[in-house]
Amino acid sequence: MTVHFIGAGPGAPDLLTLRGRDLIARCPVCLYAGSLVPEAVLGHCPPGAHIVNTAPLTLNDIIALCREADDAGQDVARLHSGDLSVWSAMGEQIRRLRAEGIAFTVTPGVPSFAAAAATLGVELTLPELAQSVILTRTPGRASTMPPRETLAAFGATGATLAIHLSIHNLAQVARDLLPAYGAECPVAIVWRASWPDERIIRATLGTMEAACAGAGAPERTALILIGPALDAEGFAESSLYAPGYDRRFRPATADSRFAGSGE
Repeated sequence: MTVHFIGAGPGAPDLLTLRGRDLIARCPVCLYAGSLVPEAVLGHCPPGAHIVNTAPLTLNDIIALCREADDAGQDVARLHSGDLSVWSAMGEQIRRLRAEGIAFTVTPGVPSFAAAAATLGVELTLPELAQSVILTRTPGRASTMPPRETLAAFGATGATLAIHLSIHNLAQVARDLLPAYGAECPVAIVWRASWPDERIIRATLGTMEAACAGAGAPERTALILIGPALDAEGFAESSLYAPGYDRRFRPATADSRFAGSGE
């Protein structure tokens, strides 16, 4: 018996890996985070599967269900939204499973920041503008922030910021980042990327708070993307496809070190 942790992606039921889909299809037990994983993903479960929404459960409850499945020799599909490597609470579950001697695997999923960038039609790392993406959040009730992980510190890098779970804290986000990015820095706020009701708000660091005020404001899971790469047009082109760039797959000259090497 094995507990298969599966990244269920950002929302669209077809944004699953093939491995994830196939694992769901052969597990007789499915535990899913119902507050974020759409029910359409459950359509991949086999007929008669025991399906449990874990949103109202405690960690102890979830591990107890895994133990019951283990005792019955049944594999479990454990579904979390997005990708499991960030803010999934997988780590604490794995620690408990190891203590119980229960086997597990991890299958990655499409993360929300990637789905948001796809919705916007942008590359988050552009030559000479940004070559790093920082995934972060602001403090919340469920988790504090380590003292050195501040928005001001991250903003000093000039990287593209993907700020999760912080739509309630826009005023503080603006205060922390205005000195580094300036009021005209582009911002995109994406709620439920890839869902049928996805919503996009484009603004600047100086106007984002007003843009999100009033009826129809994005809800708690909205992602805030900040950085000059979001609306850049005059950026430099990379050397990767430049005619004079010498590379193993396209030697630039006859006397290139790659010419005739077969590399």
